[in-house]
Amino acid sequence: MRVLMFGWEFPPHIAGGLGTASYGLTRGLARNGVEVIFVVPKAYGDEDQRFVRIVNASDVEALYESGEYAGELWKRVSFIQIDSNLVPYSSPEEFASLGEAYRKAGEKRTFPGEVWRERYNFSGRYGANLMEEVARYATVAAQVARDLAGKFDVIHAHDWLTYYAGMAAKAVSGKPLVVHMHATEFDRSGEHINRAVYDIERAGMEAADRVIAVSNLTRNIVITKYGIPPEKVVTVHNAVRFSENDEGEAVRGLDDKIVTFLGRITYQKGPDYFVEAAAKVLRRVPNVRFVMAGSGDLMHHVVRRVATLGISDRFHFTGFLKGAEVNRMFAMSDVYVMPSVSEPFGISPLEAMKSNVPVIISKQSGVAEVLDYALKVDYWDVDAMADAIYALVTYPALARMFSRKGHEEVTGIKWSNAAAKVKAVYEQLAGTGTR
Repeated sequence: MRVLMFGWEFPPHIAGGLGTASYGLTRGLARNGVEVIFVVPKAYGDEDQRFVRIVNASDVEALYESGEYAGELWKRVSFIQIDSNLVPYSSPEEFASLGEAYRKAGEKRTFPGEVWRERYNFSGRYGANLMEEVARYATVAAQVARDLAGKFDVIHAHDWLTYYAGMAAKAVSGKPLVVHMHATEFDRSGEHINRAVYDIERAGMEAADRVIAVSNLTRNIVITKYGIPPEKVVTVHNAVRFSENDEGEAVRGLDDKIVTFLGRITYQKGPDYFVEAAAKVLRRVPNVRFVMAGSGDLMHHVVRRVATLGISDRFHFTGFLKGAEVNRMFAMSDVYVMPSVSEPFGISPLEAMKSNVPVIISKQSGVAEVLDYALKVDYWDVDAMADAIYALVTYPALARMFSRKGHEEVTGIKWSNAAAKVKAVYEQLAGTGTR
């Protein structure tokens, strides 16, 4: 089984969970005998290619013909100006302007059979030109599919950023398309969605032969909010990777208990609720420190709230962490809290548990579907969250039980198992498995 896979990031150059999941899944697929060609907008040369072939889209010289696929894509997207807190993606206004520019460009290039070659220098980031890169990535994807004709059986696209790329590759090759929904626009923005992103998500799922959701929570959103037929959507939960380099060295220098939040400081991740719970805990027990590791659009707001609550001396901000820094943070932590408002899955609690850290997670998370030995609270119930934190930092026997049982539980949540389920989807679509 050979798969042409489109992603937006790949370790060690990641901005969040998407790259981590892509790495874990491709490694798991390799262990299940699946050959993966992974296309990424910008490769740096230091990616781990022992189990996957990385294709740098910035090195691909795309053959572009007037009236070809990329121009048609933009005609299918409606542009509606709305208020949105989507970060770090472009605004609806910028997206609409870009779409209009592409339409005009398509109108100008009307000479029959006009062909030219172009190489795009992708940033692979999430900046102001993100939507332009998404569109250009589709053009490059079509070229990659041509160049690799006959060398892959299935196409797999990760999250909305690559859905147009997957659609373009399918249009060129005729191969079945799997789109992977790691997070929906409703997860990122609540009900105040960016309509342009929603339209891309829906178009990708409608064009796909199968949609993989990372949790039943996400599957339900895909079915109810996007109108995708239930029989088309399958759930494959994420997992966690174990390696010999997982253990971080704890350098504390203090006896205080450490409670950690690790994630983007955005609406979706619920940092406000963590701050409010911290204030409640500190009123009851003073020898606790709270750490917020991450960055995001709510950073200044959270810093101001911490100051207003008068807990600045007990609340610390580390900025964005990755790799060994994350391992060291978990090694220092006594409790990990994930208070997400809407979390499609949430790999970070699994990473904490493999480091023997007891975890508190939001009931509004996909990972809650696979964990028994985690304390679960509603994200908005800061009293319950504070009580859970207080219990774990105050009662050592309780903390040890969740630490031990949690570690035992998470050892069974492997990427090779998740990959086996994904492989079964590939085989059904490629006609080599049981339909």
